Amino acid sequence: MGAKQYSKAPDGGWGWVVAVAFFLVEMFTYGIIKSFGIFLQDMMEEFGETNSRVSWIISICVFIMTFNPLSSVMMNRFGFQFVVMIGGLLISTGTIATSFTSSLNQIYITYGLVTLGYCLTFLPTVTILSKYFSHRRSLVTALASTGESLAMSALAPKIGWRHTMAVIGALQSVIIICGVLLRPIIIKPRMSQSQNIETSYSKELEALKTQENVDSLVLENVETTNGVLSLKDTCTPEENTSPDKEAKLETAPNSLEKSKEPETEKHNKDDEQMMDQGEGCNSGCTKQSAANSRLLDFSILKDSSFVLYSLFGLFATLGFFAPPLYIIELSVSHGMEREQATYMLSIMAVAEIFGRFVIGWVLSQNVFRTRKLQVLLVCVIMMTVDLVGFTLVTNFYTLALCCIVYGFFMGTIACTHIPMLAEDEVVGVERMSSAAGVYVFIQSFAGLGGPPLGVLVDVTKNYGAAFYSCAVGMGLSAVFLGFVRPAKKGLPCRRRSPKC
Repeated sequence: MGAKQYSKAPDGGWGWVVAVAFFLVEMFTYGIIKSFGIFLQDMMEEFGETNSRVSWIISICVFIMTFNPLSSVMMNRFGFQFVVMIGGLLISTGTIATSFTSSLNQIYITYGLVTLGYCLTFLPTVTILSKYFSHRRSLVTALASTGESLAMSALAPKIGWRHTMAVIGALQSVIIICGVLLRPIIIKPRMSQSQNIETSYSKELEALKTQENVDSLVLENVETTNGVLSLKDTCTPEENTSPDKEAKLETAPNSLEKSKEPETEKHNKDDEQMMDQGEGCNSGCTKQSAANSRLLDFSILKDSSFVLYSLFGLFATLGFFAPPLYIIELSVSHGMEREQATYMLSIMAVAEIFGRFVIGWVLSQNVFRTRKLQVLLVCVIMMTVDLVGFTLVTNFYTLALCCIVYGFFMGTIACTHIPMLAEDEVVGVERMSSAAGVYVFIQSFAGLGGPPLGVLVDVTKNYGAAFYSCAVGMGLSAVFLGFVRPAKKGLPCRRRSPKC
């Protein structure tokens, strides 16, 4: 299935199929990671391990996300479809293998394999989905990303961690099919600039040709003898249009073409490369020339607004750890039955789905299209306040309320923080592919924060301490996010936009 070319994002068409594929990938990747808290106590009891040791599983998952740039390199070499299919195979195999492990160290290895598969599936699908949509991007991404929330609610009533892992592993094989559905897309560059060059170029040629005619007439009818000017006796039209003169007229435009070639060479080459891509791509081809796009482009770190946004992602990820991982144990510590506490995850999941719908609708409104970063900042601040609230409440209803608020704002942040890279306020859609790889690479170092949280819980014997720590991380992320827009406005204008 070859790549299709569009002058702009189609905002539909095959993009809806890609959105369904992204929904399933989200369900069987991040949805499973966020549901891991339901297995925490069972693993601690079966293997006789501490919180910090078991929490290493999630930390390994997040940290291995630093290999996301590997998916960018593989996408460039093999195409979206092949990479996602290989990732789906690793995920399914690794999860099924986890159900047969006999020690925690073995789980570290098998789940590391699973997470490597996550790296090869998530980034390609979210990248290609962002290319299929422009005006509807926020809404479609929000709807498609509800897959991870549905996974949380479906897994909350557990059937035993080994049996659950085996069933999940079998279901995760659907990701291989999702890879087949990722039809590559090529957005043609705008031709207006090139057309303007060609138009002005032809006008210059015509003007030069007219001037050449005038000059030749003067030279033919005037001759100099001993410093005295005299007109020729005869001058016929045939002489003015002789073959020699036509050759001279042809030579001048040709020399102008040669002189203009260095100035227009870059534009012509870019157009030729894009056309070659459209004609030569096969079903797995999304290769782009190095001159047009570098999927692994660390030069983007020179952009201060991107660096600040990456620090936001790093510290925000630290704030995501505690609730899904420790909410069950926190509820039990407040006197709830474990079965009742398990459904806190379901409450989070339902609220998260609602949050994704709401943020998708809000960001698609004209009034917020230029204020998306501010909307995201408000959501991060509310999340910070809610994380502190977890440490202050003690009964079922107040904990459930905190879970609702957390789930809602978790949904708003989770489905927008990566697609937000495509906005001009951050890096823009042109550099989305390279920016996403580097962003997730930096964000993944937050995985190192998991074990310290486990140690903190083991030492203090208080699960609320983990929520305090996550609130600090989320608060810092809000600070960095608040500086992204000012940093972008303060940079010297280097874009080709006429507004600059």
